[in-house]
Amino acid sequence: MSLSPVIPSTRANEIRYAIRDIVVLANKVAKTGQKMLYLNIGDPNVYDFTVPDFVVDAVGRAMKENRCGYSPSSGIAEGVEAIRNEAHRKGIKNILDIFITTGASEAIEICMTALLNPGENILTPAPGYPLYTAVVSKLGTEENPYLLDEENGWQPDVADMERKINDKTRAIVLINPNNPTGSIAKEETLRAVIALAKKYNLVIFADEIYDKLVLDGGQTLSIASLDQEVGMITFGGLSKVYLGPGLRIGWGIVSGQTELMGNYVEAINKILRARLCANHPIQYAIKPCLEGAHPHLPEVLNKLRARRDLTVSMLNEIKGISLVAPKGAFYAFAKLNEVKDDNKWTSELMWKTGVVVVPGSGFGQKPGTSHFRVVFLPDENTLKSAYEKIAWFQKEWHE
Repeated sequence: MSLSPVIPSTRANEIRYAIRDIVVLANKVAKTGQKMLYLNIGDPNVYDFTVPDFVVDAVGRAMKENRCGYSPSSGIAEGVEAIRNEAHRKGIKNILDIFITTGASEAIEICMTALLNPGENILTPAPGYPLYTAVVSKLGTEENPYLLDEENGWQPDVADMERKINDKTRAIVLINPNNPTGSIAKEETLRAVIALAKKYNLVIFADEIYDKLVLDGGQTLSIASLDQEVGMITFGGLSKVYLGPGLRIGWGIVSGQTELMGNYVEAINKILRARLCANHPIQYAIKPCLEGAHPHLPEVLNKLRARRDLTVSMLNEIKGISLVAPKGAFYAFAKLNEVKDDNKWTSELMWKTGVVVVPGSGFGQKPGTSHFRVVFLPDENTLKSAYEKIAWFQKEWHE
């Protein structure tokens, strides 16, 4: 009897992750001999950023001390305590639980899995990080995107958010600072989101992985610091601020009222126990990161600020492209004012110039608009070369 092809699950067929999916095409282009300029993945270590020495030292000590067995499912005590102290400094109270995970991505997926049933939905920002919609597909739940307002500095459109709420909506995702736009939510926006969560009995997922990468001074405001009643989970990690995406250490901070969140917290912990633990020795980097003086940050912010300014200046000079200046993180989400298909535009850009950017449709965007995301982590010479190629291509596209 002959074997039949293995048929994948339908949920796998629906999973999309534009940031990585674009690499499949980039690899094909690279095989033609085209010189590639990658502006697609937010990995500081690919460019001229390195993980701070205090992180390396802490992990090295842990491994030399043979801390390589299983840790508690929620993480080591000193890591959890350091996260708690950091949360208190940010003004977060009524903390119900803290757990350490294999990157913030695992924390997000676990919390979504513990909350959502098939047919239910979670409000996700558009544009927003595609992990959320990928997990929605994996769980067999429903996408429910709300718009960010490009005309208002990419602030979450709270009116649109409320229009999208239905009797199957369970939570609101807020990415602040936002990936891919680099916007930072204002306090009045955050308070309006809290009011919606109270009105419709929703959990708030606060993705604050870029919280210290603020490019124009000041700091972000953690939404969980503004209210002690609404159930919230604040996500963070070592990937971005501490320049270690491959370390794969993140966390979630659950806050709110025990009588409302208690069963949900236990559901999260059931999943945490079932997957054993996060990487044990790397967890020892959490305390020196959160309780240290952050000596690496001034140089990081200076680099990012200069590269952001170059990005804004050069892209806004290109006919047919407009860009709202990002305020945080290291992404820019540029609008293609006269392009109907950003997938086709980004694909042809890559074939003709080797510049790799991600189409805006991979992050969600207002219907009828086209965008592309760039990562401005590369050095200024690399960025200048890439933007010059984009300018040439944009002119060719119109001619």
